[in-house]
Amino acid sequence: MLAPALTNALTIDVEDYFQVSAFAPYIRRDEWDQRECRVEANVDRLLQMLDANGTQATFFTLGWVADRYPALVRRIVAGGHELASHGYGHQRVSDLDRNEFRADLDRAKKALEDIGGVAIRGYRAPSFSIGYGNLWAFDTLAETGHLYSSSIYPIQHDHYGMPDAPRFAHRRENGLLEVPVTTLRMGSRNLPSSGGGYFRLLPYDVSRWMIRQVNQKDRQSAIFYCHPWEFDVGQPRVAGIDAKTRFRHYVNIGRMEGRLQRLLQDFRWGRMDRIFLDTNAH
Repeated sequence: MLAPALTNALTIDVEDYFQVSAFAPYIRRDEWDQRECRVEANVDRLLQMLDANGTQATFFTLGWVADRYPALVRRIVAGGHELASHGYGHQRVSDLDRNEFRADLDRAKKALEDIGGVAIRGYRAPSFSIGYGNLWAFDTLAETGHLYSSSIYPIQHDHYGMPDAPRFAHRRENGLLEVPVTTLRMGSRNLPSSGGGYFRLLPYDVSRWMIRQVNQKDRQSAIFYCHPWEFDVGQPRVAGIDAKTRFRHYVNIGRMEGRLQRLLQDFRWGRMDRIFLDTNAH
């Protein structure tokens, strides 16, 4: 008899195209308010897709976005989705000291809770920027009232990654739950298997196979993530960026909606908090 299908966690990092870390050398932070914001329409598009599929997800949302689009935050909550924190201004944790990180967490949490009317329990670091050099961030997260984090990517990457970190959900010494995004173990390496640019780059069947391996062989729920701008073929093109950044950001954006539709139909999906904080959710 086959084991029952696991529920996987569908997560969306709510940020606009001009806020991604790779564009930081090209777009100054003080220019953000002068840029054409497209995040509201893109998130609404995702909300409609999820509603049509009867799927609930976790939206790791910037406080910066919440302050400018409060009605959007309320629509996320009204749709039955989990509202969680992506920090306030998409600053990499590795670029902040402890006091700056605490201030960013507090500002984001207050904005999201005041607007959304729900407790913020989860957090994801921008660009998975908690690593070997700033493990103190987990203490700050616990001290600011967060119950879980999804901030570690156990792979080798030029911008982030802790390849030796545990691959699955685990408690830190302070009681905070860390839920790394999904990897597939192949030989001595962890392969990225949780969405983002790899989901756009690889054939869909490869991504589906990887998630199935984690579900069936590891008997673990997978964590998938994407960004609203990854569905937006009409987003303004950023001029002057290097070839690697251009490829990573724009590759296969036009295919994302169809691929996500297939993913929603091929697996069971739910919210991070209900899968990992509620032990009965499996």
